[in-house]
Amino acid sequence: MKYRGSTIKVLTIISGPVFGAIITLGTAILLTMILIMVNAPVPFKTLRAFFIGPWGSPWFFGNTLDSIGLLLTASLGVVIAFRGGCFNLGGEGQIYLGGLAASVVLLGGQAGGGADPFGMCCLAGLAALVAGGAMGALTGILKKWSGANEIITSFLLSAALSPMADYLISGPLRDHSGNLLAMPGVPQNRLLLRLLPPSNLSVSFIFALILVTGGYLFINRTVWGYRFRIAGSAPAFARYGGIDPAGCWVPALAVSGALGGLTGFFAVAGTYGRCHLGFPGGLGWNAIAVALIARNRPLALFPAALVYGALKAGSESALLATGLSFETSAFIQAAVLILATVNFAGLLILKPRIPHSRKERESAIVPVRTLRDNQRKALL
Repeated sequence: MKYRGSTIKVLTIISGPVFGAIITLGTAILLTMILIMVNAPVPFKTLRAFFIGPWGSPWFFGNTLDSIGLLLTASLGVVIAFRGGCFNLGGEGQIYLGGLAASVVLLGGQAGGGADPFGMCCLAGLAALVAGGAMGALTGILKKWSGANEIITSFLLSAALSPMADYLISGPLRDHSGNLLAMPGVPQNRLLLRLLPPSNLSVSFIFALILVTGGYLFINRTVWGYRFRIAGSAPAFARYGGIDPAGCWVPALAVSGALGGLTGFFAVAGTYGRCHLGFPGGLGWNAIAVALIARNRPLALFPAALVYGALKAGSESALLATGLSFETSAFIQAAVLILATVNFAGLLILKPRIPHSRKERESAIVPVRTLRDNQRKALL
């Protein structure tokens, strides 16, 4: 190995997605405490309701975990799209249309009453996957064959189809026996199993954990996952290695949309028990925030969804318990979303050090191949 004179520059690259996520979440919590101390009528009581309220009873605890499960499933869809080289802004509509399709299936055949409840749940989940996946696949097809920007097309497709779902829910499919703008309630034997009644926590939370773990194993432990993430993070390098990056766009967006549709199924069959007007309530946008906090790493979705879900549930708990203003609650969530877009530590490049002794110089020599491997790992 050769080095120039007595000066050797040592470049150490540290991948910092975890460090950046910690800074993001820590800053969000600190900002939350400051806002509550300044704006709340009873600061310490509000802080207690904010941080302890979501876990203070089985009902609150179960509902908080249920919302975290929905965030995990939806944010995994955002991560899959991003790792495939795309960005999906249509999650809100995909969740909405997926829940609507699942509700139509779950409510079908009630007159006969002979349908297998488990089979109907599986069929409803499949319908949600197809509805959301079709929206995502259409976006990918437009990107691949016409060069349309998937950020614009996914958002516009969601914005165009959501009013159609509003019309169906509040019009032809509405349950006219009540004042709620919603479809009829799903029969009890077709709902997902509740894990902690009377809360909304259902087996969808377990499915969400399995899906995120499976997404991590696929991306990081399989040959197809390696090709997938290489095509998304380094298209030029992928082409040099014989991988077509454009071939990943349609599958990435289709799977992303399918996970959004599955989230709608979980919400309808597990959380609410019916499909009502506007039931996503910003869930698709919250999922983007969680994915950004996790820096698009599947395993990092667990702490990101936990903290973000707890912050959201804490805002609602403080709003109900101590009269925290709605504007403050909304501002807290907006601040977390803004912080999630800031890359505090994408790559940390340490300042080069000049070794003095011969032993230091020999130990400081880093093979070029090792540096390239570190750089590639940092990008992935």
